[in-house]
Amino acid sequence: MVYETRSRNPRSGARRQALIAAVAALLAAGPVLAAPPAVPTVVVGTGAAGGGFEIDGNLEALQQSTVAAQLGGVVLELAVKAGDRVKAGQLLARIDERDAQAALTRSDAAVAQAEAELRNARLHAERTRELLKQGFISQSALDMAETQLKAAQAGLQQMQSGRAQAALARGFAAVTAPFAAVVLATHVEAGELASPGRPLVTIYAPGRMRAVVQLPASRTATARAATAAQVQLPGGAEARWVTPVTRTELPGTDPVSQTVEWRFDLSAADSAGLQPGQNVRVRFSGATAAASAGRLTVPAAAVLRRGELTAVYAARDNGFVLKAVRLGATQGTGVEVLAGLKAGERIALDPVRAGLLGAVPVAK
Repeated sequence: MVYETRSRNPRSGARRQALIAAVAALLAAGPVLAAPPAVPTVVVGTGAAGGGFEIDGNLEALQQSTVAAQLGGVVLELAVKAGDRVKAGQLLARIDERDAQAALTRSDAAVAQAEAELRNARLHAERTRELLKQGFISQSALDMAETQLKAAQAGLQQMQSGRAQAALARGFAAVTAPFAAVVLATHVEAGELASPGRPLVTIYAPGRMRAVVQLPASRTATARAATAAQVQLPGGAEARWVTPVTRTELPGTDPVSQTVEWRFDLSAADSAGLQPGQNVRVRFSGATAAASAGRLTVPAAAVLRRGELTAVYAARDNGFVLKAVRLGATQGTGVEVLAGLKAGERIALDPVRAGLLGAVPVAK
């Protein structure tokens, strides 16, 4: 007979009983919930622009051109690439000219035929005059001969005009730069088919730039009332503000975006080292309070930007609702709201916390 002996440790048993009691107490107490986040809010109001406002823009060259094909055919050679500097008259691209050459050859043959017909008509008219003097033919025969002569002369002029047009078209096979410039972009590759009007190369003349902004139509009166305008050139921490030589408001409003284009020409000294497409800031200053009053503004920090979405969190009873907004110009630490909000609404100052589950609005 075999006896089994089990040893019991009173200490381990006590620890086990204490652990079970602690777990039971935790379960009885229920889940521990964190307090809902309290998000400060601010009331949307209207007010003056504070003497001016800023808006984003971009740089354009004063002299820029997109050179297009004037002849249909395969692009045999693209002689430049983006960033190249070219002189006036320098080759940009070459298009297959065989069709144009064939048309020129046909025009040469047509001109030769018209010249032969004119010689024949002239000789016939001269013989007819002699015969009329001798009394062998009537006046009507001479009239007909002279009419044929004039028709032959007109036919020759027509053929010569056609030949000149064919020669001009053949000259379009070599696409050249209209002025000294820098190649901004190329739009075709060798082997592609070019058609009349298709863009081949975009070039611009370096040295003179202008800032272009799309100003909301609602801000036009404020911009017109501004006594001064400045452009902040790109340059990171060393960005500087300069005064443009001229400023121009284009006479028209875009029907889709409801914006008006403003252009600010820079001097040659301020344009040095700049390139088309760079972002700039334009500041209108000195606007009167009457022209800038009544604008809805919100703190820039309250705006949520996610891709193409621009929105704010509006306070509702015990939570927040996301509302898409359309923004205008920046005014210091605030930004103008063109659509999406009304005066008197409360919005979250921290849009990230306002988007959390259970967020509660509190007055600032």
